[in-house]
Amino acid sequence: MHVLINNCLSELEFGELQQFKNIGVIPLFLSINHGPMYLTLKEALDKRLITITEISHGGSVPELKVINEANIPVLLLDGEELVGAKQNRVLNTTILLREDSVTIIPVSCTEQGRWSYVSDEFEDSDVVVPYCLRTGKMRSVTESLDRSSRYDSDQGAVWRQIRELSMKAKVSPRTGALRDVYKSKISDLNEYLKTFDCLPSQKGLLVFIDGEVAGFDYVSSESAYQILHPKLVKSYAMDALLQASRSRRKPSVKKAKAFIEEAMRCSEKRYKSVGYGWDYRLESREVVGSALVHQKNVIHMAFFRASETERAGDTPGMSGFRRRRGFRAQPGGSDYNGGFNGSGGFSNGVVI
Repeated sequence: MHVLINNCLSELEFGELQQFKNIGVIPLFLSINHGPMYLTLKEALDKRLITITEISHGGSVPELKVINEANIPVLLLDGEELVGAKQNRVLNTTILLREDSVTIIPVSCTEQGRWSYVSDEFEDSDVVVPYCLRTGKMRSVTESLDRSSRYDSDQGAVWRQIRELSMKAKVSPRTGALRDVYKSKISDLNEYLKTFDCLPSQKGLLVFIDGEVAGFDYVSSESAYQILHPKLVKSYAMDALLQASRSRRKPSVKKAKAFIEEAMRCSEKRYKSVGYGWDYRLESREVVGSALVHQKNVIHMAFFRASETERAGDTPGMSGFRRRRGFRAQPGGSDYNGGFNGSGGFSNGVVI
């Protein structure tokens, strides 16, 4: 594992374990690795410093165009959802946008039943997609990078997971939009937000669901994390709300430390990021993760526990990833193994 990522993992400090219903949260702190200054997606959009649109009037499902007019970088977090234009999308990887740049970014569709304009530009949905969807998408993007150095997801799997979440939430979105699932649970999600406040100097959170570690997120900037904290809490809370488990297992600091130790045993591969830095993909039998490293700092890292199905089907090491055929998206339609609308997909690191 890269020494900077290893150092960050080994130096993480735990806050007091907080619990609410079937979720446990340990706040994460780190006194090293302060990193460069940057804005979050929400800050940049609120200040109208970035514009996010389809890449052309016709659009391309797996790609969007971002114009960054800020004089500092902007952080787009893996899993953040964008709403508007021809259909809602989710970021396929964490990107630190260069200042004063135009960048084509890789995304997945989170609204299968719409391919028509509702706005010219995208807005922040105030959502990071559920932890279960992030885990599966991270796996498929890593497989795509391993095969072709492209940040493509398994779009068919993303749609299937959204349908499963909709069924569990007992909602029937008219356009299959993940956003409608979140809207249906807003009151419940607000209860979690009231419980898990962001603490001074906090830079991340490690989350238990039903007594077992689900995963954790870390961001190098305290101010950026404060803005991202509610999104990340809702991401994990959505999974906790929709799980039917009646487990009586308890979260513990011992389990949290064991998870961090497992993360430190991950094998790695490195790819050029779409924006600044290098995108590291990390994997063991128990854990899947990614980290964005720039200027000798870890900007963001996230590690998730692999599901029992994934652990049964994989072997340790990057070569153990299953070689699924990546589904691609037909605008407004069903899964098929064909080309994207007007584009062959995302080419690693395209900056205009």
